[in-house]
Amino acid sequence: MSPNDYLALLMFAVACAALMGGYGVAFTLGGVSLIFAAIGVFTGQFEASYLLALPGRIFPLITREILMAVPLFVFMGVMLEKSRIAEDLLEAMGDLFGNLRGGLGISVVVVGALLAASTGIVGATVVTMGLLSLPTMLKRGYAPSLASGAIAASGTLGQIIPPSIVLVILGDQLSNAYQEAQRSHGLVSDGVVSVGDLFAGALLPGLILVMLYALYIAVVAIAKPQMAPATGWDKNVQMGQFIRRTLYAMLPPLLLIMAVLGSILSGYATPTRGAALGALGAIFLAGYKLAEDKPSVRKLIMAATLGLIALIAIDLTGVDMRFNQDGWVISERIAVTLALLFSGLAILGTLAALIYLRGNGQLAEVSRSTMHITSMVFVILIGATMFSLVFRGFGGDELVGRMLSAAPGGPAGALILVMIVMFFLGFFLDFIEITFVIVPLVAPPLMAMGMDPIWLGILMALNLQTSFLTPPFGFALFYLRGVAPPEVTTTALYKGVIPFIGIQIFVILLVAFFPQIATMLPKMMAG
Repeated sequence: MSPNDYLALLMFAVACAALMGGYGVAFTLGGVSLIFAAIGVFTGQFEASYLLALPGRIFPLITREILMAVPLFVFMGVMLEKSRIAEDLLEAMGDLFGNLRGGLGISVVVVGALLAASTGIVGATVVTMGLLSLPTMLKRGYAPSLASGAIAASGTLGQIIPPSIVLVILGDQLSNAYQEAQRSHGLVSDGVVSVGDLFAGALLPGLILVMLYALYIAVVAIAKPQMAPATGWDKNVQMGQFIRRTLYAMLPPLLLIMAVLGSILSGYATPTRGAALGALGAIFLAGYKLAEDKPSVRKLIMAATLGLIALIAIDLTGVDMRFNQDGWVISERIAVTLALLFSGLAILGTLAALIYLRGNGQLAEVSRSTMHITSMVFVILIGATMFSLVFRGFGGDELVGRMLSAAPGGPAGALILVMIVMFFLGFFLDFIEITFVIVPLVAPPLMAMGMDPIWLGILMALNLQTSFLTPPFGFALFYLRGVAPPEVTTTALYKGVIPFIGIQIFVILLVAFFPQIATMLPKMMAG
């Protein structure tokens, strides 16, 4: 190996060691990059002119439309979390399945999947589920290991079930890696990879995980009833009241998820526009739920929702509603008039919801959380861009390509090596760090070997999800440990997640051996 290769490997090792030591991610990546760039210039192994390309790399990142989906999805998730919609959903599902053995555990899995599709934030989902459902499950006789394992595993579904922030970031990085493979590695293809493709590819694996989680809890409840007893229905609640309460809790978030996912997967909206629709829907849901003492606000929000639906329906008719037309036909005049009317209703209802949420402090709290998470993502992205630039300046990308090409077992061996490395890095690093640092290095050579980018992306997402659960450093375990009651020991928590880790590894192998699970829906959409 050349001196440049040693410097590239040392740079990667120092960055990983600093990250594992707890230093700030963005500043670690940027600082290590500058230090090694200076060492390279001093030793004559690095051209200082490489750094002149940094502004030209950063500006397209912060102006890329697809990354605007990140703050919008974060806003949507935090708004739904802070408005306690998740709490109502969990109570309704617990009542619905309460008369079955393991029913409360299955309801936790289902609610975890719905929260994953609503929020896409693993930490928020695990903490919310831990605070709301873990004490209830323990009080109703559930084994601490099964209860904590079900909650931790369900919380990580936010990694794989769309719309997910993980999939947005991973999709953006895979798109860049696919272009890099076409340009630098001789990949003969003129196709593109979009976040919508990754959303479609992740849908079936995510649903398979949910079904297998629920099936495992049902099997445990049958084999060992004392671990997951039936909780029984409340005899004082009438059936009509029970159905109304269940539908009131379940339908709004379900309709919002279907609207966001449906608009993206159908091709009607880009992921960014779908995220904007989700953020607006979250404002409507939170405003309607919290404004119980303001009937006028609720009526305006309902009118705005109906107006928005009517606007979409008019748009789907395909009538030309541009204002700069030379001649207007009667259908166009009617469509424009109705569109203006419904737009006014939507704006009025949105303002009413925002004013109410601002008045009770909800809007400020959600906005601060959204700004904090979004800033963290983009600062890490800038640091990772600097790291990638200097690493490539040392020829590190060529070194990674040679190492993967030389892996025993050919392309399959290279893929297994990458998955093992990502799995172990997941013990110490967050998914954002792994996505920004590792994916741009390993994805181009793997794609150049002929691997489908969507299939590769889903395998990586499932792998990162598994590392969230794996003892002793799984992030989901830390989140749950922080909010768990004293009777839930660390040993019980580790013991509870092991079967769910086994399920996730099984799904990874299933997708690896049957790529159609990940590629079927994207191909159907393309067709």
